[in-house]
Amino acid sequence: MHGRPRKAPSPEEEKSYALKASKLRPLQSQILHFHHDKIYTKEALEINSKLLEANPEYLTAWNYRRLAVEFLLSQPESQTETESTSIINEELKVTERALSKNFKSYGAWYHRKWVLSKGQSSIDRELQLLGVFLKKDSRNFHAWNYRRFVAALKKRSDEEELQFTTDMINDNFSNYSAWHNRSVLLARLLETRAQGFFPREKVLTEEYDLVHQAIFTDPDDQSGWFYHLWLLSQTFKGDNPLLISTWPPNESRISLSADGYRLITAPPSVDFHLCTTTIPLVLSFTEVVQGVNSSSVIVESEYDSNEDVIWKPLSTDSSLGAQVWVAHLNFPEEKNQPLQPYEIKVSIGHSSGITSSSGIHLCEPSQFKFTVTVNCHTSVDTEGSFWRLDSWGNEHFHLLQTNLFGLPRIQNEIALTDHNWKLESIETETALFRELLSETNCKIGKLTLARLLLAHDTMMYSNRDSSDSKSIQADETLQIYNDLISMDPSHSEYYKEEYSLVLLQQMTSSHESLLKRSYCYKGPTSSGFDNATCLRLNNLKLSRIGSVDRLLWVQMLDLSDNQLRSIDGLESMQLLSCLNLANNKIASFSALEPLKMLNKSLKVVNVSNNEIGAHSINSRRYLCASPFSHTVGSDWNLSEFITNSAEKTTYWEAFALLKDLKLTQLDINGNPIDNEKFNSFLVKILPSLKWLDNLDLQ
Repeated sequence: MHGRPRKAPSPEEEKSYALKASKLRPLQSQILHFHHDKIYTKEALEINSKLLEANPEYLTAWNYRRLAVEFLLSQPESQTETESTSIINEELKVTERALSKNFKSYGAWYHRKWVLSKGQSSIDRELQLLGVFLKKDSRNFHAWNYRRFVAALKKRSDEEELQFTTDMINDNFSNYSAWHNRSVLLARLLETRAQGFFPREKVLTEEYDLVHQAIFTDPDDQSGWFYHLWLLSQTFKGDNPLLISTWPPNESRISLSADGYRLITAPPSVDFHLCTTTIPLVLSFTEVVQGVNSSSVIVESEYDSNEDVIWKPLSTDSSLGAQVWVAHLNFPEEKNQPLQPYEIKVSIGHSSGITSSSGIHLCEPSQFKFTVTVNCHTSVDTEGSFWRLDSWGNEHFHLLQTNLFGLPRIQNEIALTDHNWKLESIETETALFRELLSETNCKIGKLTLARLLLAHDTMMYSNRDSSDSKSIQADETLQIYNDLISMDPSHSEYYKEEYSLVLLQQMTSSHESLLKRSYCYKGPTSSGFDNATCLRLNNLKLSRIGSVDRLLWVQMLDLSDNQLRSIDGLESMQLLSCLNLANNKIASFSALEPLKMLNKSLKVVNVSNNEIGAHSINSRRYLCASPFSHTVGSDWNLSEFITNSAEKTTYWEAFALLKDLKLTQLDINGNPIDNEKFNSFLVKILPSLKWLDNLDLQ
């Protein structure tokens, strides 16, 4: 634990453990007998006390003891204050003896908390006792957690508790628990703008001075570094959630028809084919928000009422909040009518309905508008070869020769009022740690420097137009993560993900950088993707997807030849029709769950040469929603899996993902699951499928 390798017990230790277990078995048998027969005598409690003193980790004994105490307190003879106090005091003594045996016993601390909640104990005595406990082990998180509980009962102010952490830190800079408790208290004081804790920059500057003492005293101790990373997040984060990008972009003009639609801002235009007269309306925020609905987002148009617009969170779990929200606007399709332009105006945040997960309101209202022209005079054969991509070969992709019109302008994430202070703080910290790292090769110091450089870049272009933004220190940040991958192989997966996020931010920071990866597709046969714009992020060693708020316009996306294990984030790209994930590390269909939210647009998917079927479940996506997990979403229909179909039972994960998609082309060859039986199953559950692994199914 905490970086210390486990050692196998010696023969002498194994013999000692066996002897101890043999002595405890009779006591355990007695307690189980008492528990089963609900025997709550004082003699039974004495036996229970002996067992817990010898083995405080036996949770069944603690559960039995609580039931016994409740029973004794309910008896007529225990109704006097003297008798009930005696029972409570005995429980406190039992937990003290157990804690003297094992200071980190979960059961003992929980039991003491339960006893104290009865309201018949001295809170002052508990604080004194905690002082003794923390002198024995000042970093014990159980004792700190219990102190927070006691402080709340005594109604001690956050300011008093903050001073306590100061004293503990001054006594020992390596007290990680004190630093952690300090961050909890200070976050609350800053959020409520308590007296003496405003303005924010004054408080954080003092905190930087405090943590510098710890870091420069012992650079190899991680406690101060972790607190510094927390301070950096507090410095950089905004006070309120903000809207950062939208689709359609502001002032855009869209030509909509039955065979697709086109976004026009200036010649030449960018083609978007969806074969529908419905378009997505996407809002992307700086953090997870709730309350996006027809009251907090007003959609004004002459063809429809605002109440008909239904907003949905784009989240793969069952929560009611999301960082990205989508609604779909349906336009009338009237044959033989002249072209009809519709002006749409969207107003966000003019009421107080949109809030962050911590309850902070979206305080900066914003507005954007666009025009939609419905053209019903054109049509194509959507049942033929329209939605087929002949090949992802380089010969079919040609660098875009024009500007990328219609990209969303990234709105300012940082208020101008404190921008200068934040930038100065980051520059000061960067200079300090450059100097420190010139003298010592510290892994967490390098990680902190990488975070500082990334924060500096973001600050520098957050208040510019995105078309003029240039990453200033991204190359150095990427090199630091490469160094960390070599220095610290045990955490290499984390560093690779951070590397991916920095690289994607660098590539999406401006129109110029995006153009280097933007291509026009021209296949050998006519298809719905001809002349469409494709963003190619292939062969970049990406292990995580980021900066998706800048890619809402993307219809074709090439992520092949990377190291992706999941595609979280792609659900925001509601225009995505064609996706290439070939040659990655996708281990199961649960890792592709975001595709479920692209069922209105997605037509072509290539997941060839991954690892699907090699593992029964993708353990890396431990929160993946499924019919058998605790995060079941509201869209799951469990009756679909209660069936006599052996195929649905065997391939339930694939069925859950693909059943609502309208794919016309799917490539899955090169995966362990790829076989004739599974391919036959795919054809059954995907009636719209025309091509499977380049084979024509018609």
